[in-house]
Amino acid sequence: MDLSPIIISFQTAIMAIFFTFFSGTLIAYLVFRQKNQGLKMLLNSLFTLPLVLPPTVFGFFLLDIFGVQQPIGKFLLDFFSVKVVFSWAATVIAAVAVSFPLMYRSAIAAFEQIDPDLLAAAQTLGFSERKIFFKIAFPLAINGLLAGGVLAFARGLGEFGATTMLAGNIAGKTRTLPLAIYSAVAAGDWSLAQQYVTIIVLICLLILFLTELFSRKSRRIQG
Repeated sequence: MDLSPIIISFQTAIMAIFFTFFSGTLIAYLVFRQKNQGLKMLLNSLFTLPLVLPPTVFGFFLLDIFGVQQPIGKFLLDFFSVKVVFSWAATVIAAVAVSFPLMYRSAIAAFEQIDPDLLAAAQTLGFSERKIFFKIAFPLAINGLLAGGVLAFARGLGEFGATTMLAGNIAGKTRTLPLAIYSAVAAGDWSLAQQYVTIIVLICLLILFLTELFSRKSRRIQG
């Protein structure tokens, strides 16, 4: 069995969760503290959109952004000699794009469970938003954030559609576990496909166990 899809999948998911966890947490907190309810609803819809779009559609948008004939893709290629499409970086971008909504929604839910009186008291005492976040909101929401991070990691690990559109299916370079399963089935290698499926199912079961563990801790703290 070729181990490169497993290695590439973990490398991609680890790099993706690094960006997703911190950006999702920060953006969720900023939206959570937004006073304008209309703007808050709009931002919630915008940041959740990739969760409901078909992955291939979102992959098309990414391709339309990073393609070498598009402004951003052309800029990266001309000035930095970086070609995103069909590269390992493309697998990370696809994983970040599709896993961000899960992290964002989990973070919003975690912040909304915090007793608003604590945040109001901190404001009364003259705490800055930065201090409220680091001293109160983040510590109280940490288990919910970790649960969201684990789910986002799993989503990045299992990404298929957007990765296929932006990164392709290049053996040893952009072929992740889901793509390896697809390739094995397409080649008629049922045994290899079953091995890959078994691995990803076991990984997902472990991830769901960790998510449940963090969720229970979060409920106990909030309770």
